[in-house]
Amino acid sequence: MVRLTKIYTRTGDTGSTRLGDMSQTVKHDVRVDAYGDIDETNSSIGLARAALSAGHELDAELARIQNDLFDLGADLCVPESEEPPDFEPLRITAAQVARLEATIDRLNAQLEPLTSFILPAGDEASARLHFARTVCRRAERKMSALAASGARINPEALKYANRLSDLLFVMARIANLDAGGDVLWVPGKDR
Repeated sequence: MVRLTKIYTRTGDTGSTRLGDMSQTVKHDVRVDAYGDIDETNSSIGLARAALSAGHELDAELARIQNDLFDLGADLCVPESEEPPDFEPLRITAAQVARLEATIDRLNAQLEPLTSFILPAGDEASARLHFARTVCRRAERKMSALAASGARINPEALKYANRLSDLLFVMARIANLDAGGDVLWVPGKDR
């Protein structure tokens, strides 16, 4: 269990930070960017949850996802290496990815097939879920860049971010069901 008694440490005042394995890096490191974007995804999901009506079917799953996102941030902040740390690092598992896939399939079964691209609009919860999706996609791109730089990352972590953005898209569509459905893109409408 984490116990924080002091909120500021002053260790980042020079633009550096410590990773979960206690190695030091700069705050603009791609790894730090990646888990920072995961944190932003989590916060944007919190805003989407606040916009949902009380007891909405999506709320409990979004709460589980927010917890998973802390797991994902913990996974990313402890670099994988040949020499494991003195503790068991928290890693995203295939079961967490499979749960996202099952949720996508269950929710998507409630929706009509798409006949057009949709706009990130509709009711407030839907728009916020679309926003969370775009932040998650940014985090996924940063994770991909981190892997492309030669850093080793848990492959399930990248899969999780990819599936999560898909799930947030489906959830945005679900949130719009009560608001009259998706807002469709009309190509060339305002030429």
